[in-house]
Amino acid sequence: PQDSAEAIAWYQQAAEQGHAVAEAELGALYALGEGVPQDFAEAAKWYRRAADQGDFFAQLQLGFLYDTGKGVPQDFTAARKWYGKAAAQAVPAAQTLLGELHEQGLGGPQNLAEAFNWYRKAAENGFGPAQFALARMYSLGLGTAGNDSEAAKWLQSAAAQGLAEAQYALGAFYNSGFGVPLTSTEAEKWFRRSAERGSPAGQKDLGFMYEIGRGVEKRLEQAAKWYSRGALKGNAYAQANLGVWYDTGRGVPQDHAEAAKWYRLAAEQGEHFAQTNLGVLYDKGRGVTQNSAEAARWYKEAARQGNAKAQTNLGLL
Repeated sequence: PQDSAEAIAWYQQAAEQGHAVAEAELGALYALGEGVPQDFAEAAKWYRRAADQGDFFAQLQLGFLYDTGKGVPQDFTAARKWYGKAAAQAVPAAQTLLGELHEQGLGGPQNLAEAFNWYRKAAENGFGPAQFALARMYSLGLGTAGNDSEAAKWLQSAAAQGLAEAQYALGAFYNSGFGVPLTSTEAEKWFRRSAERGSPAGQKDLGFMYEIGRGVEKRLEQAAKWYSRGALKGNAYAQANLGVWYDTGRGVPQDHAEAAKWYRLAAEQGEHFAQTNLGVLYDKGRGVTQNSAEAARWYKEAARQGNAKAQTNLGLL
């Protein structure tokens, strides 16, 4: 559009005169491919000019380009440098990403205490991903003493902002009584919120709540619905459970071929119960062509993980 082209022309003119905001905006246009061909190298050039003048947005974005290797060679040391400059200006996203590099030991020595400090700064600025990261540090005792109550507090803050992974973790805390009272209805509430936001783990656990009637009325059709959603998103436990349901006709019409499909998807992710049950289907010729060699293969996979049924079945082949 003409207006877009005109705006880019003005940004270009101002950027070439050294205006930091225009340089940063021009970098963003190249990074996004808005009004110009997407070009990360050109984005890096303009971000660098603005970053050198102290523009915190450009510093953050230049750090991200070095972090991901877009438009510049991947360089975690440079990413730390630019994240650090933006973090010093209290940019929560930069503080969080800098914390991640310290936690993972990328671009410098691993320093969990430093990671914790950066996560805390960003969390106190209300940044949801940092709140979730801080909760994880408290839960696992990384960079600080373990404290489930503090972990739960920060999970609640992140969950309230709609982060699906935090909502799921908060549900798990309520389901287990970690840092909060053990409350099935609260667990179900947060599992549901995460599930509705597309969390495969949340969908799997909400399915389980419906299956056993915990925190919610027992409803097998709802359990099947949520297991199916989690399975389609690739959750191995949901896939294995859905396989069992099709295998036995629980909550869905019995269909051994469909069971084999879901067992296989879970088995290929290393889920040993699914590996064992897939072996049984091959052993018996249910839903698949009978094949003792395939049965043995899946029994062996599960047996290596200590599955007693697979070990027994392997001995009987």
